[in-house]
Amino acid sequence: MNESELQQVLVRGEDSRHQFKRDASNVDGLAAELAAFANSGGGWLFLGVADDGAVSGLDPAAVRRLNQLLGNAATQHMRPPVHPTTENVQTSQGIVMVVSVPDGLAKPYVDHQGRIWVKQGADKRHVTAREEMQRMFQRAGLVYADVVPVAGTSAADVDEKAFQAYFNRRYGQGSEFAGQTQEQLLQNLGLGDGRELNLAGLMLFGRHPQRWRPAFEVKAVAFPGVSLADTRYLDSEDIAGTLQEQYQRSFAFVRRNLHHVQRKRGFNTLGELEIPEAALEELLVNALIHRDYFTSASIRLMVFADRIEIVSPGHLPDSLSVAAIREGRTNRRNPTLTEHASHILPYRGMGSGIPRALKEWPSIDLADQVAGNQFSAVIRRPAAEWEGGTPPVTPPVTPPVTPPVTPPVLALLKLLAEAGDLANAEIRERLQLKDRTHVRERYIEPALTQGLIEYTLPDKPNSRLQKYRLTITGRALLQSLDRDTPAP
Repeated sequence: MNESELQQVLVRGEDSRHQFKRDASNVDGLAAELAAFANSGGGWLFLGVADDGAVSGLDPAAVRRLNQLLGNAATQHMRPPVHPTTENVQTSQGIVMVVSVPDGLAKPYVDHQGRIWVKQGADKRHVTAREEMQRMFQRAGLVYADVVPVAGTSAADVDEKAFQAYFNRRYGQGSEFAGQTQEQLLQNLGLGDGRELNLAGLMLFGRHPQRWRPAFEVKAVAFPGVSLADTRYLDSEDIAGTLQEQYQRSFAFVRRNLHHVQRKRGFNTLGELEIPEAALEELLVNALIHRDYFTSASIRLMVFADRIEIVSPGHLPDSLSVAAIREGRTNRRNPTLTEHASHILPYRGMGSGIPRALKEWPSIDLADQVAGNQFSAVIRRPAAEWEGGTPPVTPPVTPPVTPPVTPPVLALLKLLAEAGDLANAEIRERLQLKDRTHVRERYIEPALTQGLIEYTLPDKPNSRLQKYRLTITGRALLQSLDRDTPAP
């Protein structure tokens, strides 16, 4: 670097990568500066420069003193040591010592007192929040959120039926683990420590995961327009349960709030989703598996008239960028959870999810928001759905050609519109019917097939608590029939 190049840097002022100091005499203060750079992506420290960017310069004696101070700070007053490089730039006002600090490979770096420093704008700050410390240890590979024990849990909190079905499907009855207690199985599979479940065990097989981790759910809302500030909504659901339950119900939420288009399908079919299901599948699974479980926040799933947004807590790990994941690079933030979820959810674990989603539907914007500690996927809905290119206030949900509806199905739709969610027995009672099979075959199943009603418990179709409710498509169909009915 020559003087002209130095001046070009100094004129831009200080930022998170460039720090100016007229001089340094305190070894602990210098160590804190080095640690902040090493913990925050690296940067340059300019000694012999005032805060306003004016060169004050150093004499040769000061340069020798600072080199010794820098060596002590980097090796004796930091853990682990860092290895900065220096360059002396001669200027008309004296020497400017340019100290280059690389991005640390062994984060977090701490000073002599064990404090963690990071850059915040042009300054530095002391990290005190537990969650932020945990994330730094996670990025360093020293701890993973998915294997942290969940206090108060035990093997008794596992859905034994779901766990055994998974175990037998993956390992078989004759595996080396056969005959062990459930506590031993959970421990051997990395889902607990023999006493408590860890987060992976809880989120994959817990009976009521949100009892201990209430924030780890999906908050889904469908808006009539394009603004998050809209106080109106078409549909909303807080989606709790295991990751499998959250995936299934989130997918069902998106499906019932999107258009169906005919494309090349038959005249009287319901049609396909306006956005390929494979793209939605990959992005939902990615959010559930790779979110930051050290952050107590929910995944947000928002359906607007012009787009779908999936916002998951946690920005991309240090080694990844949006460009990298578009090319298929991956970094397992939650390796134990990912290992088991790959046999439960439609996840391949090869970094192919994002490229596959983009191949199916190129109109996807990915945003890594470091400051907000979140990652967003924005799926653009087909512009052809908007009349005149402007999103309507209420998105049309009726298929271009309304499928034929039998009188029993129509009676069921009107009943649910009036009474709300109902079980099979309640439907029979209100319609004054006695045959359970007849109601299921003539009323419920055709309405489910046409997407006019849906399960309230989609992952447990045979549950004794199962009920049925209208979908947006079903509501829109009733509205269209009302409009078509001539006034008396």
